[in-house]
Amino acid sequence: MTGTPLSRPAYTSSHGGATPPARMLHLGLGAFHRAHQAWYTWASDPAQEWGIAAYTGRRPDMAQLLRGQGGLYTLIERGPAQDRFQIITSLVEAHDGADLATFCAQLSAPTTTLVTLTISEAGYRSDRTGRADPSDEQLWQDAAALADLVRLEGSRFAREVEGSHLQTVPGRLLLGLESRRRAEAGPVALVSCDNVAANGAVLGRVLADLAMAVDPALAEWVRSDAVSFVETSIDRITPATQPADAAAVAAVTGWRDSCPVVTEPFTDWILSGAFPAGRPAWEEAGARIVDRIQPFEQRKLWLLNGAHSLLAYAGLTRGHRTVGEASVDDVLRSRVDAFWDEAVTHLDPELPDLGAYREQLSSRFGNSRIEHRLAQIATDGSTKLGLRVAPVARAERAAGRSAEGCAFVLGSWIAALRGGAAIADSNADAVAAALRLEGPASTRALLRLVDPDLADDTGFISAVRQHTRELAAEATN
Repeated sequence: MTGTPLSRPAYTSSHGGATPPARMLHLGLGAFHRAHQAWYTWASDPAQEWGIAAYTGRRPDMAQLLRGQGGLYTLIERGPAQDRFQIITSLVEAHDGADLATFCAQLSAPTTTLVTLTISEAGYRSDRTGRADPSDEQLWQDAAALADLVRLEGSRFAREVEGSHLQTVPGRLLLGLESRRRAEAGPVALVSCDNVAANGAVLGRVLADLAMAVDPALAEWVRSDAVSFVETSIDRITPATQPADAAAVAAVTGWRDSCPVVTEPFTDWILSGAFPAGRPAWEEAGARIVDRIQPFEQRKLWLLNGAHSLLAYAGLTRGHRTVGEASVDDVLRSRVDAFWDEAVTHLDPELPDLGAYREQLSSRFGNSRIEHRLAQIATDGSTKLGLRVAPVARAERAAGRSAEGCAFVLGSWIAALRGGAAIADSNADAVAAALRLEGPASTRALLRLVDPDLADDTGFISAVRQHTRELAAEATN
């Protein structure tokens, strides 16, 4: 079934053409990008001067679908009572992420001023210190391949780029940056939009580490003013699209859209960093530019994402499918409050009213028309929990407290794994090996994947094991 519009929306462009120019690149062409950064660009750019050329991650499917309908897609804002349909026009090109020749050519263009990324926490290939993971075989295989490419001159470099097959996003991005350096195309901003604390700094350190293994001159350029690393805090609940959503679009708009996106009405974007070559006026759509982003990052990671993880793992063991179902479970509601009580103790006291923020989150979780599936949230727990829960647990333990709320979240994760829930994880082999162990050794091995400090805390391990047993018992009753 094609996505050809029955009635194509009209563009208004100051350039007199059908689409805005592609001045931004994006890595990670998924639903969240289309609900968030692409929406902000569309909503803040009525003259359509900022088009996005987006690249997929692991699979080319979404690029193929979007190319079939000229980059257009429907954003369904799903409120508690009704839907709002918007046809988004900011995404002007969609490419397979493996198309490195096109990516390098576009990043080498002086008209390209920034690159945004939604590649998931695991996509940064960083270790727990925020540096390039020395044990990541694919990352260092890319480094070796890049070192061979960088030694080539002129047209030979361009020819070899066209046939190269890099496996990781940092590897592909570094190749694009090398192409830009050779083209002397001017400065560029890299805007990380994933749930990673200090995401821009992490991206910068990973790329610099990788570049140092490739070519010290490239590493020096990456660390210079030629490349700016912008940190962001992003927020908009975006569940997986269901077949009924496409049918709803067709019924309301008369357009058979093959790749609509469903999202909540609420959205938030906070950015901090330099844009040396310009950017869209995202603040016209509600984005905020701040000098100090860490308090906002922590608030979102711990309160929203941490609670999501709690609801996902404990909800799956209690037979729930969605956040809406889990959030009205009185037992889980009290567990979320207990975890939040621990987390807010360590947030910046100058943040706006945290009580109101918690109430707002509860209301968003309770929007039952948003079918945010727990299985979707549960993926990559070994990485996500290290960002969403471990910092709070360490702070609580350092303060001499039990970190009981955090222990419940981690116990829920282990109970869900042991209960047979199908949870994908980028560290699947290590998770499976830890699950094969018995008793405290198994819990310790799993916690070591999340945070080595917690894995050495005997009292915390005991609390996690107790919650795991209790949740497993509930699941069998």
